[in-house]
Amino acid sequence: MASCSGLSHLFLPCSLKARPGLARREEREPAVGVVSAYGAGKQKWNINTASVAPTSEASRLHPDKLEIEYEQKIEEIRHVLQTKGEDESSESLVLVDAIQRVGLSSYYEEEIQTLLRKRYVTSCASIYKYDSLRDVSLLFRLLRQHGYCSSPDVFNNFKGKEGRFRRNLSQDIRGLMELYEVAQLNFQGEYILDEAASFSGQLLREYCLANVDNNMSRLVTGKLRYPYHKTIARLTRKDFLQDVEGINGWGKTLRELAVMDLRKGQSVFQGELAHISKWWDELGLAKKLKLVRNQLLKWYTWSMSAKASEESTTKMRVELTKSVAFIYLIDDIFDVVGTLDELIIFTEAVNKWDYAAIDMLPDYMKMCYRALLDTTNRIGHEVYKRHGYDPIDSLKTSWGSLCNAYLMEAKWFASGDLPTAAKYLENGKVSTGVYVVLVHLFFLLGLGNGGRIRLTDVSELASCVATILRLWDDLGSAKDEHQDGRDGSYTEYYRNDHPGLSMAQARDHVIHAIASEWKSLNKECFGLNHFSASHFTRAALNFARIVPLMYGYDENKQLPVLEEHVKFILFNQTD
Repeated sequence: MASCSGLSHLFLPCSLKARPGLARREEREPAVGVVSAYGAGKQKWNINTASVAPTSEASRLHPDKLEIEYEQKIEEIRHVLQTKGEDESSESLVLVDAIQRVGLSSYYEEEIQTLLRKRYVTSCASIYKYDSLRDVSLLFRLLRQHGYCSSPDVFNNFKGKEGRFRRNLSQDIRGLMELYEVAQLNFQGEYILDEAASFSGQLLREYCLANVDNNMSRLVTGKLRYPYHKTIARLTRKDFLQDVEGINGWGKTLRELAVMDLRKGQSVFQGELAHISKWWDELGLAKKLKLVRNQLLKWYTWSMSAKASEESTTKMRVELTKSVAFIYLIDDIFDVVGTLDELIIFTEAVNKWDYAAIDMLPDYMKMCYRALLDTTNRIGHEVYKRHGYDPIDSLKTSWGSLCNAYLMEAKWFASGDLPTAAKYLENGKVSTGVYVVLVHLFFLLGLGNGGRIRLTDVSELASCVATILRLWDDLGSAKDEHQDGRDGSYTEYYRNDHPGLSMAQARDHVIHAIASEWKSLNKECFGLNHFSASHFTRAALNFARIVPLMYGYDENKQLPVLEEHVKFILFNQTD
């Protein structure tokens, strides 16, 4: 077995896997040229530079007026938030939650922290003053999301004498939805929240079955499918905007501000995408390697999800997308282009990280190898210029570890000596590409220059995100028992390790494993550790959040769920 170099001592025990979750094989289609973003044909994730021309006609005609109105609405909501924060009404919590759900919390971080700090002091002094299940759940969730240590024992107040949640809560649908949301933030060993998840989930599903067509059933279905904590506000706020307008007097203003923020973000995102498209076209790799994917919009979506649309982070998103593009590209070389002997040589060259190694490569690999070194070295130089720290050793080591992982799987399949589920998963955490992206993100954020956070500090966080991505990916690739086995999956190997186990039982095991990893990830993000509030942690969490959107499908349209949301975010398109 190939050894795991470099990042193994930072992130996880030493073993590897060869299909990135970011670059899932089931979606692979030969590149046939760039087409319009969501036009006819199979390659719906491809993008034409011409389709990302910056923003709306109204913005071009009246930029100053729109900017003034935008700032005014920001201040209007700030005033409402400050006013509501002076009392202890539950409405202030509803407002904070709504601000977060429409992706605007970055404008009000100080006000939100002040409000929640006050609520936390009050809740520590006595039992939560809010009697309803909805209000207690909402307060608990907001406090935990912002790093305050609140005990879930408060939910014992909603249990009967027999120690179970009271059945009469089945009539409180809003309260059950909030309780379900709370349960998504549980840590390992918090059995009360485990009970809350099971209890609320069952009753909400029963409600949906009994009330198929009403509006509340639509809200409940959305909550069950994409709870707030496990999705990305900026990518799913289209759904929430349909309901926020009816929230008290400030709802209309918040909705208008969210729509304006969407337009503002579109301008930034479209400009970045045009820049990346130009870079990709100039590389010429898609023309040289005909069998590799050409899905620029999808690659960019990973980076867009990691950070919000502030123009100050444009450089980070652009550079991060380049790294994601090479993850997909190299994955395709290992999967559909190279022979095993060629892949061994390519892996050796990446580990050497030396332009002289180009001579040892087959012709079709030379262009990719040079582009990888050029792009990564350039990113390292950019980090040095901006932050005074040269990260190239860590960056190149991350690529070596990734190729080692790909090669390990190639050897497994070539020899027929298939791994156990445990070996596959350890390998798979590397081959998701998560570590490569997070290492690049870490340094692009300037965290390698003597800051409070070191790569070793975030090793467990990175492992959780990678495991969630690998298991989700493999769960999707094992929807039934008719998969051809070419790629392999954790589900398949787990069944091999447990003869007689049905596919349904194996899938249940994977679902529970994903839930367990989320508990560990929650602890890393919200467990009052010293980096809990960092931009890096939030971005890493968003990589886990995007997975259900990236791999989920709209049951009616048979399209990736994320595709529908990105159409709205980038182009204001709806079907």
